[in-house]
Amino acid sequence: MSVSVPVAPAAALAVDVVPLGGLGEFGLNMMAISCGDTTIVIDAGAMFPEADQPGVDLIVPDLAYLESRKGQVKALVLTHGHEDHIGAVPYVLPHLDGALYGTPLALAFAGKKLEEHGLEPATVAVRPGDSVTIGPFTLEFIRVTHSMPDCVAIVVRTPQGVLLHTGDFKIDQTPMDGEAFDLHRFAQLGAEGVLAMFCDSTNIDRRGYTGSEMDVEDGFEEIFTSTEGKIVVATFSSSLYRLQIVADLAAQFDRKLAFIGRGMNENSAIAQRLGHLHLQSGVVIKDSDVPIFPAQDVVCLVTGSQGEANAALSRIAINDHRHVKLAEGDRVVISARAIPGNEKAIGRVLNHIARRGVDVVTESSKHIHVSGHGAEEELKLVLSLVRPKYFVPIHGEFRQLARHAKVAGFVTRGLPSPVEVVTAEDGDVLRFDASGGRVADKTASGRVLIDGTRVGEVGDEVLRDRRHLSTDGMVMPVVAINARTGVVEGVPELIARGFVSDEGTAAMLVAGAQVVSRAIEECSVEERTDPGLMKDRIRTEVRRFLKKQTGRRPMVLPVVIEI
Repeated sequence: MSVSVPVAPAAALAVDVVPLGGLGEFGLNMMAISCGDTTIVIDAGAMFPEADQPGVDLIVPDLAYLESRKGQVKALVLTHGHEDHIGAVPYVLPHLDGALYGTPLALAFAGKKLEEHGLEPATVAVRPGDSVTIGPFTLEFIRVTHSMPDCVAIVVRTPQGVLLHTGDFKIDQTPMDGEAFDLHRFAQLGAEGVLAMFCDSTNIDRRGYTGSEMDVEDGFEEIFTSTEGKIVVATFSSSLYRLQIVADLAAQFDRKLAFIGRGMNENSAIAQRLGHLHLQSGVVIKDSDVPIFPAQDVVCLVTGSQGEANAALSRIAINDHRHVKLAEGDRVVISARAIPGNEKAIGRVLNHIARRGVDVVTESSKHIHVSGHGAEEELKLVLSLVRPKYFVPIHGEFRQLARHAKVAGFVTRGLPSPVEVVTAEDGDVLRFDASGGRVADKTASGRVLIDGTRVGEVGDEVLRDRRHLSTDGMVMPVVAINARTGVVEGVPELIARGFVSDEGTAAMLVAGAQVVSRAIEECSVEERTDPGLMKDRIRTEVRRFLKKQTGRRPMVLPVVIEI
């Protein structure tokens, strides 16, 4: 396959590579490559909020750089379909003046998000071995193995040389779909000459090699053999190889399989349609049919392996799911690695499950999970095959990037032409021109917080207010004032939410109302008939009173009703 988007030639122009996310954090993976008046973007990832970000549903990279190149962003190219690489696609598309490229599975997973946002971009499906020309760039797609099918590394041929973006990968020597990592093509690129390689760093701090996806089969088989009740397996809904293993064992052990949770149902349906998930006839049942069958005849694949509050596993754990109830003899399997920051939420769910007398199996007690990212020896192997002139670690927190940079320096020390390692951060402008490669500039970068309940982003001041409310609560003084005479009608009242005083909240609020009354009495008629002035005066007096009485600073929101 070859697709061409013609643009004026730019033979001697510099090439700028700008990581917009993924360098210094897990998630937000996004990289822009610019030459002349053409920019392409590789991946558009998101990440989920932490506990100190109340009301935030999603985090995406700051897109100011793409906004500055309006009309020049000619392609968004996806390496694979994981959330940390496609979650921000709907937010990038308004900046795109071209097509969305990806493997069929990546496009299908991204398509769900596009439908929710009412977007219908031009899409181009690519497969390993395909090449695409976009302006001064020619892109080639190389098969890599990961924890899901249809993953590719991307070769970008530019006027300054060849760039290689590995995407997420591990070298799985026994892939479940039979599609092996294309080490031969990586070696060919190394022989041809690679200007710069941008390489996944997630597991650089793990020695040896990452296991194959097939390695977890024995652990799951032991669970199926020894479990008397129902089996509930929580994993990422995009971990299609894991879903296939559980589905095959369900058929082998004569259990019915139910997909529980929206993501699990949607992704399994997409995978079946594209031929990446094969289910035997009669094995799958609806979630509503789970109570009909004896517990020993059922296995459930559920969302919620990271302790997400609204996911299926969290609702099952507190006995709040309509169809799936836990009982003694059942077993819950957490077949996923805890994403840093999610440990507390996962622990809370496990505690709820334990209260129901149900056994929980995690990767610490049985080999039921394997990472999708290459460990140190795999990363060394790819680096030694490619031997780029410049090496840039990506995808990881800074300690992973720094470790990968150190390992790369050691591995290439004996080569005739040692690799120059560049440890970059989000927003750095890596410029490749006749003078070589270097960090030449810094552009705007950062994070945009998305509140899914409304259109738009969550600003710093909004997040600050939400944190304030979550820690100190809110007090609302309510006062009715005659708009003509300035006379207070009735008695002022203080209403508290999320605010408790050690001295007795009710008595203190009554005293606070008296403070409001005295403050109003000291105001002139002119001041009383100005709601803005009255709100400021009441807010100041109530804050001062509460600070003196309790030592706390709740949010004070005066309400002045004009009669």
